[in-house]
Amino acid sequence: MRYFIVDDDRASRAMLTQIIEDSQLGTVIGEAANGEEAFTQILVMHPDFVLIDLLMPKMDGLATIARLRESHYDGKFIMISQIINKDMVAQAYEKGIEFFIHKPINKVEVEMVLRKTEEQYRLKSSLSAIRESLSNFETPSTQQPKKSIRDQVLSILNDMGIVGEAGSEDITKMIELLIIDKQKNMLLPPLKELYERVAKQTKITPDEVMKESKSIEQRIRRAILAAMTNLANLGLIDYTNSEFEYYAPRYFDFTEIRKLMNQIKNNEERKVKINIKKFIQVLFTDIANKSN
Repeated sequence: MRYFIVDDDRASRAMLTQIIEDSQLGTVIGEAANGEEAFTQILVMHPDFVLIDLLMPKMDGLATIARLRESHYDGKFIMISQIINKDMVAQAYEKGIEFFIHKPINKVEVEMVLRKTEEQYRLKSSLSAIRESLSNFETPSTQQPKKSIRDQVLSILNDMGIVGEAGSEDITKMIELLIIDKQKNMLLPPLKELYERVAKQTKITPDEVMKESKSIEQRIRRAILAAMTNLANLGLIDYTNSEFEYYAPRYFDFTEIRKLMNQIKNNEERKVKINIKKFIQVLFTDIANKSN
């Protein structure tokens, strides 16, 4: 990925550059101290992502984004700010930013945000390429084709920022199995049974199936924790964010999300209960309803 950094603090620019390059997230192709200085460079270089400070002299972050959009720059923006103001956050999302990075800059947060935005960028690019390819074979029709179960699941997992997690593939396979043999009561079989059914798709012997089942449970647990963490970060930035408002109370125990928000805010160790059964049940119900 190609990054451009706009920040009036030279130390912040240097720190972000070091994090991006040390973590092998991509290449920083340019930097500027304010929006006015950055404007022409961004249009010429056309980076994939622009990391931009909210408050800067001459031209602030929001004004810079608006002007670049008017000039048809279609890259992605990630806002950097030490100010958490609900109105400013709302304006930033309206301008089309992908995420916020808090100041003072934290290496773990920067890596997490950039990896998630990169995953979403690659997924959207892949989907766009697929659509463009399929459009060559389309015949006139008044009815739009239905999305596959896999696409529907990945769309939801993408909203939560966990498409790149290893457990997302296990979750997708579980939902596909559940949709194939869904019953009217929509109740889940025991999770152990689901893990074993997914494991049997790649493993043969009972010992292999048992070992893989345990691995599947751990991968799904880590993926769900990542989703909780992403949503908790969204909630800290903007409590009215549409993805936070929809997914946090529906797919998770909201008391645990609130607990995680406080732990993140206070830089405490992350300790929350993960309810795999609730997550899979809600996801299954949502996909089943869309498939009817």
